[in-house]
Amino acid sequence: MRERPSSRREGVGIVRHYSLLTHETSFLEDVLAGLARPQKAIPPKYFYDERGSQLFERICELPEYYPTRTELAIMDRHVDEMAALLGPDTQLVEFGSGAGVKTRLLVDRLEPSLYVPIDIAESTLREACKRLALMFPWLNISAVLADFARPVRLPEFVGVPVRRKVVYFPGSTIGNFTPDEAVAFLEGVRELVGAGGMLLIGVDLKKDKRVLDAAYDDAQGVTAEFNLNLLHRINRELGGDFQVKRFRHKAFYDEHKGWIEMHLESLYSQFAHVAGRRFDFRVGETIHSEISCKYSVEEFQALAARARFHAEKVWTDPANLFAVHAMIAV
Repeated sequence: MRERPSSRREGVGIVRHYSLLTHETSFLEDVLAGLARPQKAIPPKYFYDERGSQLFERICELPEYYPTRTELAIMDRHVDEMAALLGPDTQLVEFGSGAGVKTRLLVDRLEPSLYVPIDIAESTLREACKRLALMFPWLNISAVLADFARPVRLPEFVGVPVRRKVVYFPGSTIGNFTPDEAVAFLEGVRELVGAGGMLLIGVDLKKDKRVLDAAYDDAQGVTAEFNLNLLHRINRELGGDFQVKRFRHKAFYDEHKGWIEMHLESLYSQFAHVAGRRFDFRVGETIHSEISCKYSVEEFQALAARARFHAEKVWTDPANLFAVHAMIAV
């Protein structure tokens, strides 16, 4: 992180933790329902238990996986301009906050009145907040354990001046939604920030299929381990008996649909149990675990406009691998 002349807020910030996870977000129910579908599927939010979060941090450091380092370089180069555009006295809400590496750059320049990280992985959320509180002792943090794919009502934080609400959504996580799902999600963001509120969002750009295929099926097999950890997690937490070595990681870029698909493919005719229920697999049958949509700049701006966001500014890297959009709710 670059140093700059200090204009830090004085005083000591308050850190609060809230849990908004409900019965509706049951891992067991989602797995049982997903495995009963004609195309078996497990939502990608369940990648991120403690082991999955550790593996994803390793993925972000792989030579093939360009998104994290490219977005971080964009943030590092343009964060002063971003902070000036977002303005002072900001309530900064981050969906899928994770380890918060890119967030540190933004917090350092923006100095928000209140930072609200939202994540479904409790240990990752608590550890990230602890690090931020040590780095920025003046920062007020209202951490929310929740599934951001569902509507989230933010807890009130009284006594903090807020001129504008800003949602920060890095990492191209928006790509895990289909385009129609992304519009519905952005409509919820627009309702949260209100007219005049802003969205700062990272979006992976369309590019050569070979680059994308390698990014999601690396030579070291870390992404494969990350994907297969879903089955290990089911075994650990839900009484599953998957023989994980009898499945393989499968990932590819579908140029027609404009997205990466990740699957867990059965190598044998077999069955497995989850919470006492049996699920049968044919040879070659898959569990669909993730999509990751890729957009051109113009495509994403048009999509966001359907949710009543106006494009204010976009920053890209020299190789046009990734984009960070600043958008205002109208």
